[in-house]
Amino acid sequence: MNIILILAMFALGTGGGYTVRHLFWLKQQKKFREEQKKALSRLEKEEAQLLKRAQEESERFKSEIKSELREKEKELKLLEVSLREREKSLDRRAENLDEELKALKAKEEKIEEIKEQLRQIRTKQEESLERIAKLSKEEAKKILLDLVEKESKEDLAKRLLHLKKRYDEEFEIEAKKTLSTIIERIASEQTVEMTTTAINIPSEEMKGRVIGKEGRNIQAFERATGVDVIIDETPDVITLSSFDPLRRHVAAIAMQKLIKDGRIHPARIEEVVKKTQEEVQIEIRKAGEEAAIRTKVSGLPPEIIKILGSLKFRTSYGQNQLNHSIEVANIAGMLAEELNADVKIAKTAGLLHDIGKAVDHDVPGPHHHLSAEIARKYGFEENVIQAILSHHDDVPTQNIEDFIVKTADSISGARPGSRRESLEQFIQRMKDLENIVNNFKGVEKSYAIQAGREVRVLVKPEEIDDLTAIKLAREIADKIEADMAYPGQIKITVIRETRAIEYAR
Repeated sequence: MNIILILAMFALGTGGGYTVRHLFWLKQQKKFREEQKKALSRLEKEEAQLLKRAQEESERFKSEIKSELREKEKELKLLEVSLREREKSLDRRAENLDEELKALKAKEEKIEEIKEQLRQIRTKQEESLERIAKLSKEEAKKILLDLVEKESKEDLAKRLLHLKKRYDEEFEIEAKKTLSTIIERIASEQTVEMTTTAINIPSEEMKGRVIGKEGRNIQAFERATGVDVIIDETPDVITLSSFDPLRRHVAAIAMQKLIKDGRIHPARIEEVVKKTQEEVQIEIRKAGEEAAIRTKVSGLPPEIIKILGSLKFRTSYGQNQLNHSIEVANIAGMLAEELNADVKIAKTAGLLHDIGKAVDHDVPGPHHHLSAEIARKYGFEENVIQAILSHHDDVPTQNIEDFIVKTADSISGARPGSRRESLEQFIQRMKDLENIVNNFKGVEKSYAIQAGREVRVLVKPEEIDDLTAIKLAREIADKIEADMAYPGQIKITVIRETRAIEYAR
């Protein structure tokens, strides 16, 4: 075939080129058709496979549907059986209820018959009783009710008395348990303040320096500090005596500084005492800050901190007032926790309840009223002020925190060894003695010393001359005799001192 094609191409000459291309195209077309047929055949096979797979999936799906339908039919049949059984059960219960209702109705009819019989019998009895007692039904009823009421009242009163006694005992036991737990948690030491301070000195020669020529150093020290310096035969000891703990504290520090320095003369004494007083003011502020930290009462103004710290040098019946205030705050806080009250109000009021004692020398009035006024001045909330004001009996308590602070104050003050009545009376007498003297015109300051047997009065020299000083001593003595009760006698020493100071430059 190929040879014939070639011969034909040569026979046709130049036109043979066209024929060859045509034949090549025909050959390509034939090859393309064969490939198409193969592709169609392949597609037909794949289509057949897909149809077959789809039929299989359809059959499987139909089988699953039929299986689920069979299961559902079984469940429906079971539900139908269960419903039919329930219907039968309800029918049986309805029949039983009908029978029970009929029985109950019969019983009710029987009860009504019995009630009617009883009413008839009761009527006959009442008629008989009226004939016997010659009382109407209403009269007999009233007598019976009065008797029952009287007996009931007596039984009720006895029952209430028994319950009150039982509950009072239970409440007392519970209260004692709570208070004892709180006191055990506090477990703070109580010390009773004394009125003297002993200062150790290194030698008898130093004791002579302290005394000074003709005792002038002791006199200058006593005038500057307001304490009584006692020097006796006891070796290596000087005793400082004063009812005021603050004066005694300043004097003790100043004396220790003078002994350590060795330069002891009136000018040096005044310088050291003045510097010590400034240092003690810093100590007072630190004591107030420490009290606030120990009680966890925050946000106190600086002025309140200072007043609070000054309680370190105040006592009540021998009990240190700052320690007492800290203890009251802690007890009040614990009581508030136990009773679900406001812990912050209870603690703050407990800490500040006696700050009026720090200023009662200068301001007249009961200390709790002064404490409340100070708290109000510095913007404390009304509940705190009320709790402070009502911790004594002259102002009624209103809130639970008032009772808590009042109770905490009583607990702290009533603990064994915490207070000493005689010392408080002595200190009050010393205060009264100084207050009487300070009220006289021209008096600069006064000190009660020698356990109240002497009062030293420092006067303003520009207002009081020597003759007036003598007259003033007599007037003070007359006033003390008229206003105070005291054992023995009291010596009044009026000191008028003038100074001329100049500087050489």
